[in-house]
Amino acid sequence: MLTRAAREPTEQWRYGALPDHVADVFAPQGQGGGWPPVVLVHGGFWRPEYDRAHLRPFAAALSDRGHLVVSLEYRRTPGAPDDAVDDVLEAIRRVTDVDAPASGWRQVQVIGHSAGGHLALLASAAAVDGIGSCLALAPVADLALAERLDLDGGAVGAFLGGPASARPDLDPSRLPPPHVPVTLLHGADDDVVPLTVSQSYGAAMTAAMTVRVAAPPRIGHFALIDPASPAWILVLDEIDALTRRPAAP
Repeated sequence: MLTRAAREPTEQWRYGALPDHVADVFAPQGQGGGWPPVVLVHGGFWRPEYDRAHLRPFAAALSDRGHLVVSLEYRRTPGAPDDAVDDVLEAIRRVTDVDAPASGWRQVQVIGHSAGGHLALLASAAAVDGIGSCLALAPVADLALAERLDLDGGAVGAFLGGPASARPDLDPSRLPPPHVPVTLLHGADDDVVPLTVSQSYGAAMTAAMTVRVAAPPRIGHFALIDPASPAWILVLDEIDALTRRPAAP
């Protein structure tokens, strides 16, 4: 449960023609300009009833810090996973275009929570131009394991429209390591997406110098997106650390 009131976005930005091809834009408060723009990808187990609105307190807090924040919406159609993936990739590609919210910046930091963390990891593995780093918060980073754990009552199967084994191309744990710095921040007390899901991804990427898994104690699933929680300083620390970490050669 988020404990900070949501602030309305500065504007909305469209990156395509469909109703879900839209993003909330939060302009940096104060002087701004010193931090790379952030592209947010919301969670909700890819289900249509969850949208970007629940990340508004998180986005507003980052903009208060001086970040330009672009919080994406994307299609969430059960059984059509490529729609969600294509939308996120297209939005990230376009977010640094001329006349887009982050115009003038060559790279952005992608932050995704839960199922949004899964999509952010896919974008990092796809080597999309414009991604400088990725912070995945409590991500569904291993679809096969999440399926075996039956997370959210069959969420993986509902998203994919079939078994995880049929779509290894959409399973971050079965893709090549990302070339950009990636951190998975996953609370040890998460009872929605267990820490083992991120640990499995980390084990699959053991040889990757770009990937780091952090598991703070006494942190649950939603604390990571609550600016009023004790986890907020941990999130900010990881954002700062990723900004400084070099990409793979």
